[in-house]
Amino acid sequence: MSHNTFGHLFRVTTFGESHGPAIGCVVDGCPPAIPLEEEEIQRFLDERRPGQSRFTSQRQEADRVKILSGVFRDSSGKQVTTGTPIALLIANEDARSKDYDAIKDKYRPGHADFTYEMKYGLRDWRGSGRASARETATRVAAGAIARKVIPGVSVRGALVAIGAHWIDRAKWDWEETRRNAFFSPDAKAAILFESKLDEIRKAGSSIGAVIEIVAEGVPAGWGTPLYAKLDAELAAALMSINAVKGVEIGDGFAVAALSGEENADEMRASADGRPTFRSNHAGGILGGISTGQPIVVRFAVKPTSSILTPRQTIDRSGVETEISTRGRHDPCVGIRAVPIGEAMVACVLADQFLRHRAQTG
Repeated sequence: MSHNTFGHLFRVTTFGESHGPAIGCVVDGCPPAIPLEEEEIQRFLDERRPGQSRFTSQRQEADRVKILSGVFRDSSGKQVTTGTPIALLIANEDARSKDYDAIKDKYRPGHADFTYEMKYGLRDWRGSGRASARETATRVAAGAIARKVIPGVSVRGALVAIGAHWIDRAKWDWEETRRNAFFSPDAKAAILFESKLDEIRKAGSSIGAVIEIVAEGVPAGWGTPLYAKLDAELAAALMSINAVKGVEIGDGFAVAALSGEENADEMRASADGRPTFRSNHAGGILGGISTGQPIVVRFAVKPTSSILTPRQTIDRSGVETEISTRGRHDPCVGIRAVPIGEAMVACVLADQFLRHRAQTG
């Protein structure tokens, strides 16, 4: 299997399977002399870790990260990056492969079972193997390092919708995203999400979600006008996350209903002579290049395909049958997608920053 690496100057290669002994990644291109301790990576992994509420998979993984290479602890006791590849390892401690024995020859509707086997001629039915969302823990770890490459840039995410239920944007509070189980910036919406997801979970079903990522502190000028557009690379990175089916930048699809006058982000001069924008319909990116405004991107996550409700399918021999997927699965994968989305945005921005610096000095 090829294509396990993303990025250009800041490059991340991930490895491992859901039910293998471990997963991990190698981060190449991180500049030297950046302070880096395992705890700085761990705090982001803890946000994504399963089993923290009844609304996520009950798989109990500590997700403790180990730095295997690419750092050096000097005589003062400070550990810093060396500029060489940083290898990270996360053990799999609570895989239950037997949970999948009953469906090993059946294709789960909505899953990658069928397409994976059509491409490779085989598949790991134990939690989808390499195609499992378990792999995304390594992206979160890489994203923690990416954040260290772009000091001064804040990357934060929030869950803004579960199913047809949206937050009230007038009640947006970033601090609230760390006070509830849904990363919701609206405390009242979090209560509604809890009620709706309890219904979904008890019914053995699942539901989708929309996540919004905001990056602040990105200066004007990152990106290029053609084949390395900042928005194009953000979209590609977010679409690579399991279960993501749509990405929009700024107002996204809503701009189709606007007039040219309404959509244009008008500019004025501030008191110090620097340009300012009166709106941000573009989501902080124009012509593939950052404007200096907050970068705003949203992505839609489909309902979890592994559900208890019997669904029609076929097996590997083409025989029609039914399938009901047991085991430990998220009733809404969008919840844990928040730190994953943050990490992917951080990785793209770190890569774009290094490329911008290499080209412009």
